Amino acid sequence: MIARYREFLPVSESTPIVSLGEGGTPLICSPRLGEIVGRDCEVYLKYEGLNPTCSFKDRGMTVAVSKAAERGASTLICASTGNTSASAAAYAARAGIRCVVVLPAGKIASGKLVQAFAYGAKVIAIEGNFDDALVIVRKLGGRDDFAIVNSINPDRIAGQMTAAFEIVDDLGDAPDFHLLPLGNAGNLTAYWAGYRQYRRAGKAATLPAMIGFQAAGAAPIFLGRIVENPETVASAIRIGNPASWKPASQAVEDSKGAVDIVTDAEILAAQHWLATKEGIFVEPASAAPIAGLMKCCDAARGPAYSFAQIPEGSRIVCTVTGHGLKDPEIAGTDSDDMKAVAANEEAVLRAIGF
Repeated sequence: MIARYREFLPVSESTPIVSLGEGGTPLICSPRLGEIVGRDCEVYLKYEGLNPTCSFKDRGMTVAVSKAAERGASTLICASTGNTSASAAAYAARAGIRCVVVLPAGKIASGKLVQAFAYGAKVIAIEGNFDDALVIVRKLGGRDDFAIVNSINPDRIAGQMTAAFEIVDDLGDAPDFHLLPLGNAGNLTAYWAGYRQYRRAGKAATLPAMIGFQAAGAAPIFLGRIVENPETVASAIRIGNPASWKPASQAVEDSKGAVDIVTDAEILAAQHWLATKEGIFVEPASAAPIAGLMKCCDAARGPAYSFAQIPEGSRIVCTVTGHGLKDPEIAGTDSDDMKAVAANEEAVLRAIGF
């Protein structure tokens, strides 16, 4: 990824590149979502769950860890709701650097926590939420031997811009609208920066409206105030005081976009819909823009941004940020479907309704 977009990234010939083959994720056309929007619009899904640690975090981490190695840092440190910890731990292992993760006790999906342990990170659970963890990490980051790899590190944002580059490369220009989950708000900030940088370079003629969706129980940007105790089934966006609040809000304003909310029920319904209708399994937070798109197409529900006004033939991109196996407990299984039947053809046919 760095090799492909080196000219746009803060690396030099002397930077030791730490990579696991991130980037190059597919931009998948979703005809069924296009039918929901109507008006001959095209909807695409940027499937970031196919990065090495199964989330978009790897894009920023390759740059952040490469730069940390260049500066001689001995320890990476991050606060995490899960995906950052997995990515930081993997890239630290690749670089031969120690990794420390500070996370809220009991609030991390098992699929993400097991990754951090598997990659050898030192995991510290605190009695608090993500925002409390980030406060601690900011303070520890003042030490010379620590390198913070949260999105408050501009190298992270720089790496995450590459997803916007890829979308333009695939489509031939920027989309008309770009929808994302909105948690710590670094990704929306990064995409907007990437689109702008590509336009300045003459590689894109237009810019998209940036639209972020927060969970109703963790919606500080939508509400315009810090949420002290954020709660949502979508653990990756369970954040009450986003680190990139200001730049993300500016990106939304500059792009003539919007911030809206979706409920946990809407998120889970969208996650199920995407898996069963398009064959794409994403973690709950990733389903937020899908839920938001469906909400925006239902003008009767009064969303902050109605797709009823979208011009005919518009192109819409939704970023789905992490793989569904990151949070397997949420999706679950129907225990009735798992009852054993006799080992013969007739029993199987009866079980499937024939």
